[in-house]
Amino acid sequence: MVSSIEMGVTLGAGQGAPEPARLDLEELLATRLLVQGNSGSGKSHLLRRLLEQSAGQVQQVVIDPEGDFVTLSEAYGHVVVDGAHAESDLQAIAARVRAHRVSVVVNLESLDMEAQMRACAAFLGGLFEAEREHWYPVLVVVDEAQIFAPAAAGDVSDEARKVSLGAMTNLMCRGRKRGLAGIVATQRLAKLAKNVAAEATNFLMGRTFLDIDMARAADLLGLDRRGAERFRDLGRGEFVALGPALSRRPLALRIGPVATGSRAGSPKLVPLPQPGEADLRALILTPAEGESAPALRERAPRPAPQPRVSPADLMRELSAYRPEPAAPAPALDAAENRAGCDAVLRGLVADPEARGQPVAVVYQDFLVRCRMRGLDGESVGLAAFRRALSVARAGLDPAEIAAEADERWAQAQGVAATMPEEVQGLFLLLARAALGGEPCPGDAALARAIGSRSPGRARRLLGYVEGRGAIVCRNDFRGNRVVALPALGCETAPGDPKAADGEPEAAPAEGWGLFAAE
Repeated sequence: MVSSIEMGVTLGAGQGAPEPARLDLEELLATRLLVQGNSGSGKSHLLRRLLEQSAGQVQQVVIDPEGDFVTLSEAYGHVVVDGAHAESDLQAIAARVRAHRVSVVVNLESLDMEAQMRACAAFLGGLFEAEREHWYPVLVVVDEAQIFAPAAAGDVSDEARKVSLGAMTNLMCRGRKRGLAGIVATQRLAKLAKNVAAEATNFLMGRTFLDIDMARAADLLGLDRRGAERFRDLGRGEFVALGPALSRRPLALRIGPVATGSRAGSPKLVPLPQPGEADLRALILTPAEGESAPALRERAPRPAPQPRVSPADLMRELSAYRPEPAAPAPALDAAENRAGCDAVLRGLVADPEARGQPVAVVYQDFLVRCRMRGLDGESVGLAAFRRALSVARAGLDPAEIAAEADERWAQAQGVAATMPEEVQGLFLLLARAALGGEPCPGDAALARAIGSRSPGRARRLLGYVEGRGAIVCRNDFRGNRVVALPALGCETAPGDPKAADGEPEAAPAEGWGLFAAE
């Protein structure tokens, strides 16, 4: 199969006939393309030529904000997808497009700018997240790319701009491995996000007049100042090409003709009606037969003028104002409040975002969650919360401790209270294993007990606790770790330090109170 297509003819300075200007499709799939030119320079004509010439060789997806490319469906069988679908539907459609290798035009002309950005992000996200077995090569053409990857914030919301820019960045930066070859066209390079433009290796630069755009285009093509001035002299449909898929040196070319056209077409002059042909005044001032008059909105009555209030009267009125007292919230029973606080702490410990956060930060989150449930979280002081969090992070449940170990468990809690808060959970986890005769927890389990994901940090804190004399560590002949607790007169069974953390309950069960000791 021939992998190159003819884009037009070269504009050489020699006397010979112009040579065909060809574009290597296989190279384009690996290197991406950026097209730049002012309005009317022929960008859409260039994209249409590229799409028509490659229609039978590679799958195509066109993000069309103006509805210019829907005519491809009549001549080449592209399926037109209305961008007014819900975002989840657009993602599902995009996944099916990749699975069945269907060429589509995503028509966004019926949407406002923010809705266009969200629809584009959803569809590109669906293409990007397709299953690996569907990673066939696709040309993804995005016209007016400055809408979807703006260089600066505009009138749309920050959320819409971020999701759209993220989708465009994924297309240009990470799409190659997934078979997605991004082709972006923009009116001005200064309006296009730099991290999107910088990923293109092939360039087609059309007519532009602003100094900043000429300088940036010349910089991308490696031209000097005199070469930058050349962009002002380019005609419609003329571009300067550079890139491994086009030419190794800057090459001027003229885009060839196309078989399809835009529904709008180029504006053309139409003769105005002559004054003698009809009574123009009557045409515009007299309603036509059957024409209904537009409904007039009733003008809202003008509000009566308010009496002017002097600043002194206003200050007296404000000082005399007393807001009505809010109805007091029903008081909770102490047991109910404590049970609610237990439930809040269980939710905090189960939340992966809370792992690794300082105790003070987690305590503030605990207070907020309690207020949202109408609980008195401040009845649990920071010291009590710190001890309860250490126990909960270690996955401990006092009900599991044997009855004969109750006194020693209380002694273990007393020893833990003398240690820094970040190692209390680690010590209590070791104490539970020693009192129950269980294997020594691995590094991953110890890391979870201190609210971390780093086994190395757990080993450093284990050495710190041993340095305080609270524990003694040794390895048996098989390399398993044994930890003895001199204050309790017991030691753990041998355990593999590299054992995977089985993630036991991240929070205690419902059957007991975390703050029962207070």
